[in-house]
Amino acid sequence: MQLLQANQAVSSKASRDRCDIDTMGMTLTHLGTGSRGNATLLETEHAKVIIDQGFSGVQFEKRLGRMNLEPTDIDAIFITHHHGDHGGGAALAQKRWSIPVWANKRTAEALDLDTQLTNYFEALDMIEAGKDLQLLPVPVPHADSDNVAFVASHHGRRAAVITDLGSWTDELVTHVRGCEHISIEANYDEKRLMNGPYPYSLKERISGRGGHLSNDQTGQFLSLVCTPETKSISLTHLSGKNNLPHLAESTVLYYIEEVFGGDIWICGQDGPEQSHYIAHDELKVEFNDKIADLG
Repeated sequence: MQLLQANQAVSSKASRDRCDIDTMGMTLTHLGTGSRGNATLLETEHAKVIIDQGFSGVQFEKRLGRMNLEPTDIDAIFITHHHGDHGGGAALAQKRWSIPVWANKRTAEALDLDTQLTNYFEALDMIEAGKDLQLLPVPVPHADSDNVAFVASHHGRRAAVITDLGSWTDELVTHVRGCEHISIEANYDEKRLMNGPYPYSLKERISGRGGHLSNDQTGQFLSLVCTPETKSISLTHLSGKNNLPHLAESTVLYYIEEVFGGDIWICGQDGPEQSHYIAHDELKVEFNDKIADLG
């Protein structure tokens, strides 16, 4: 097992040299994750979609550019919930590039999305995101939002993107169990949060059922869903004040070392970073050069 920070993994390969997408594969790449913005790129042969768009137009364009893509190449954006770091750039993407956005009704209204370019989904109703890509929105508890996780399926192979939740449900465990790749938040270390500068009310909100997952909680959840099919894990949405990469890695590993033998990656704010390739015969990880000047 390897414990790796994506933003410390230096590769001479440019993003244009990442593995080709073919009929047998799906890639998942975090364009950035954290309180300053989130977006995840999913690609198959017939689909290019984004989960969450919490960046400015300039940032969104630059990050896609590092993947040799333009916003007009994106088929659709799928929003987990209405908080600005996840959906704040969705309406702009509609207006500037006419990208269709999928969201539940409450999220769409909160983000003031263009109804002509908005598709509505219901939790647990499978979405045909492309000829070879399906997305299942699974409800998760988070603050005042109707938040969902997404489980992506490509020819029966699955990857999960789970962010912003203070706890989990048996339903989420059922749908995520056995995914080949799991991206999930590990937001805070409990001691750093409780001993840190935040007011008590904010600490309570972060650590509450509708807040965020601690490193320990993330490890506990992963111990329930990792199977021999699970090849890689990305830890996302780490707090800059209440967490450290090595704490997230080591804490999660404590809970899953007996059930997981793959790689654990730490994803940061300044993506795109590594691409996870879910293929019929194997799962590969290739690196993307870190963006040097996001401005």
